[in-house]
Amino acid sequence: MSEIEKPAVLIAGPTAGGKSSVAMFLADKWNGVIVNADSMQVYAQIRILNARPDKADEARAPHRLYGHVSAAEAYSAGKWLDDVAAVLAQIWRGGQLPIITGGTGLYFKMLLEGVAPVPDIAPDIRAYWRARAEKDGAEILHKILTMRDPVMAGRLQRTDPQRLVRALEVLEATGRSLAEWQRDKPAPPLLAENEVRRFVIAPPRGALYGRIDQRFDAMVEAGALEEARAIKTLDLAPDLPAMKTLGLKQLILHLEGDLLLEQALKDSKTASRRYAKRQMTWLRSNMIAWSWVFEQDLESQTEKIFSFIQ
Repeated sequence: MSEIEKPAVLIAGPTAGGKSSVAMFLADKWNGVIVNADSMQVYAQIRILNARPDKADEARAPHRLYGHVSAAEAYSAGKWLDDVAAVLAQIWRGGQLPIITGGTGLYFKMLLEGVAPVPDIAPDIRAYWRARAEKDGAEILHKILTMRDPVMAGRLQRTDPQRLVRALEVLEATGRSLAEWQRDKPAPPLLAENEVRRFVIAPPRGALYGRIDQRFDAMVEAGALEEARAIKTLDLAPDLPAMKTLGLKQLILHLEGDLLLEQALKDSKTASRRYAKRQMTWLRSNMIAWSWVFEQDLESQTEKIFSFIQ
């Protein structure tokens, strides 16, 4: 890969699929820097429940864009793209290999395809629509969007306040529908497909679901309940992205006395398995051209990938 001007390895896959172990293996072999491509692992206050690398992992290999954002911030895909552009430039200047790994498919899509240029939104406009979402709920926002921008309203679910807020704030700030912005020519991609190696780690479903259950039990032993209690004390708006952390809602319900711990754990595992299923559906639809690694054993996965990129 030394002949490539801007090399990178991309590792996608479902939650608990083993991506981090593969990334660590490659970082050891290739003088790599592991770069986060997971929309939830950016939040500083949620290390355990979001399965961020621990301090031992961070000491073993450099990690970037993990835990660098406050949970009180509504971090966007566009902001991540700006952040990762700066990180990649720094890694390449240092003669190292970026190993970009995570479960947010949109991030990889933007890296390789670019993104439509939507201007920044003024803080007062953003604050207004977030307040409306918290006060009135997604149903009301959807009705407002239907009157003002029926095209975008038709694309969005009535139960998705985050995307409804985005559509309304863009419309108010720019006078143009988000649909129109998305039709504009995207900015050039940060990565060229002929300069990267792309892999999807896809363990068998049974093995993946077993891993998810085991990992959540390990999270609880590592202090996930205490982490949830700390987040609860922050009194964050429920529609913030960080509050969608898998298992967080269920553990908070337990802390409030509304759910037995056993049921909270069961519901958290179920939600995680359903999320993994949705991730796999998206990956199969959008990453057909990637190299898929199906072996259950992590050693086989890493050796196979290593043989591909030599």
